[in-house]
Amino acid sequence: MSAKKKRKKRKLNPTRFILFILIIFFLVSAGATAGLLFVSIKDLPAFNEKNLIPANATQIFDSNEQLVTQIGSENRTQVSLSQIPLHVQEAFLAAEDHLFYEHHGIRIEAIARAAINDALHMLGAERNFQGASTITQQLVKLSFLNPERTIKRKIQEAILSFKMESRYSKEEILSMYLNRIYFGEGAYGIQAAAQTYFGRDAGDLTIAQAALLAGIIKSPNNYSPYQNFDLGLSHRNQVLDDMYRYNFINEGEYQQAKAEELVLKQGGTNANKYPYPYFVDYITEQLVEKFGEEKVFKGGLKVYTTLDPQIQTYAENAMANQANFPSSQRDSSGVLQPQGAMVIIEPRTGEVKALVGGREHTHQRSLNRATMSPRQPGSAIKPILAYGPAIELKGMGPATVIDDAPVTYHSYGNYSPRNSGGGYRGLITLRTALTHSVNIVAVKLLMDHVQISNAVNFAARMNINIDPTGPAIALGGLKHGVTPMQLAGAYAAIANNGLYIDPVSILKVEDYDGTVLFEAERTPRRAMKETTAYLLTDMMKSVVQSGTGTGAQIGRPVAGKTGTTDDGKDIWFAGYTPDLVGVVWIGYDTPVKMPHSYGGTYPAQIWREVMRQAHQGIPSHDFTRPQGLTSATVDSKSGLLPGPNTPPEHMVTDLFASGTVPSKHDNVHVLTEVCATTGLLPNQYCPERITRVMLKLPYTSSPAVADYNLRVPTKICDVHGIDSVTNPEEEVNTDVNITIPGNDAENGVDNQGHPADRRSRNNNGLYMPNNTGTDL
Repeated sequence: MSAKKKRKKRKLNPTRFILFILIIFFLVSAGATAGLLFVSIKDLPAFNEKNLIPANATQIFDSNEQLVTQIGSENRTQVSLSQIPLHVQEAFLAAEDHLFYEHHGIRIEAIARAAINDALHMLGAERNFQGASTITQQLVKLSFLNPERTIKRKIQEAILSFKMESRYSKEEILSMYLNRIYFGEGAYGIQAAAQTYFGRDAGDLTIAQAALLAGIIKSPNNYSPYQNFDLGLSHRNQVLDDMYRYNFINEGEYQQAKAEELVLKQGGTNANKYPYPYFVDYITEQLVEKFGEEKVFKGGLKVYTTLDPQIQTYAENAMANQANFPSSQRDSSGVLQPQGAMVIIEPRTGEVKALVGGREHTHQRSLNRATMSPRQPGSAIKPILAYGPAIELKGMGPATVIDDAPVTYHSYGNYSPRNSGGGYRGLITLRTALTHSVNIVAVKLLMDHVQISNAVNFAARMNINIDPTGPAIALGGLKHGVTPMQLAGAYAAIANNGLYIDPVSILKVEDYDGTVLFEAERTPRRAMKETTAYLLTDMMKSVVQSGTGTGAQIGRPVAGKTGTTDDGKDIWFAGYTPDLVGVVWIGYDTPVKMPHSYGGTYPAQIWREVMRQAHQGIPSHDFTRPQGLTSATVDSKSGLLPGPNTPPEHMVTDLFASGTVPSKHDNVHVLTEVCATTGLLPNQYCPERITRVMLKLPYTSSPAVADYNLRVPTKICDVHGIDSVTNPEEEVNTDVNITIPGNDAENGVDNQGHPADRRSRNNNGLYMPNNTGTDL
């Protein structure tokens, strides 16, 4: 029998098995590592140096170069490393990377320690949050990579860190890092953090304060002392311990810093976060137009403005005061109505000192009515479209006389202007007409003397652009209206002796590195003669002293003009002193009637409240009278020199530009014989006649005018008949005796011995001496 050979079973060699497994693991790991390395390099983000420049907030400064606020997507202010004290730098080195100046971007031992820590955590051990990232790696992560925690990202981080160290010095890397990191409470970078937590610049931080900030960055939302004071203090002390351990500070500095009380900025981080919102909005709007959104909100610009914080505060408070407005309510959108706006300009420089575009400011509805909402100006436009060009172009003046009487302009749809009170004052001077805002006089100046095209050109010199639609523009009936800013700029030209300066609110803009990108160039241009400006000012002083603007009196010389549109839908006051110009508007965003509201009420009240405060500390002084003006006494019913029949009550003394003082004498006042009973021209039967000084005009007067009874009657007495005669056989004198100077004009003298009056007068009753100036 053959025997079967029994096979011997081979035993497993443990050493060989482990070696085999290790070889397989090594090959797989090497392959995986090579593949991962390949993928990491393949997907490596481009080293775009623009990414190293963080989004810096734009800083806005007031006229005193004090920081007002910052605008931008991040609250960040760039500072150079030279502006950051060494102890502040060392606080961050101690907290984050005390061997920063010794490595080349990464630390192998730290990475290995972190890897072991991660592996142990996967096996259930508690994670030890010892950081593996150097400052260079953190900067790379912030600038080029996403926050995911993967091996691929770690490989990319290491590669980019080597690149970073090869291109930049340690000082440049540290500077970029300190300006980039987030500190919580909306603060990015060391400067913003210093301001947010301590209200001071980074250059003024103490060791203890620097340690607090360095301790925050590991978990800004948790370690902020505003969120958890004790935890923030604990991390500050830990950083101080590290600074002492790594010999950044000595024993004495360490003890002193540990003992320093932690005092945070008062009011928290939200105090005055967005002050003067309408002014800041206006600045932001201009910046975006000049430089674009990217530069404005991320470029770290420094913007120096004309803002006067005190005056701005006065204006904002006045606009917030319910007592300064008619009865108010909210519309369907929740906006308080009526609304208001105010602009204040320094006339000599054109600088906008304050601007308020509404009674409330919300981010959802931030309509800036001071600059974005043109409205009908009412009578506030009269000095610009009627009186100014009449003085400048036609040689008229405050004592020029116009007949405030009914008039109709048939070529403009039978347009008949009406005065506010409905009455007519008759023959009045321009000063009186402006003082009491007489509408018909303004329209007659525009239509019968200045002409619309000339008035439009005159207004354009002050950047008031008018569509020449018709006579109503003299009363503010404009197609597109004006903004408070435009009107303030025009009135500033009058206050500035006729020199117009474009309103300026931004004086200078610097880039984050100090390069000047923009500087305001103020080039005044002559909008009107100095004498014209002063005569307008002097007339508008009368408006405030005794006319429609008495509500704007502040105990010092003020000139101004009220404006009220139909039914009070828009009410204005535009006024000025030698130092400041202010324009106030009130109305509904969608025009609504405001009964019993006028420019001389609420707007003048706001103007007075703000300007009285704004002029504190400014000595009271009057407007400077230029050369080329003289005073003269004239007849207030003809505008000529007083004649033999001018009564004392019709004599006025006023200002005239050189060359416009009339040389002719009044012949409007005449001696007229009238019936003693009826005051009409006598008929042959009137038993008693008297001679009166009356006004003789070359046109028929309306009985509606206030001085109608002073005018030579056009009707003959119809009360007295033959029965009125005592002795019928006695011859009755039927002549009417009217003595009119100038009857003997052909001989060169009138019948009173005065020079003959060879002058013309139009059908609206203006008496124009031949020597009242030359048309320009």
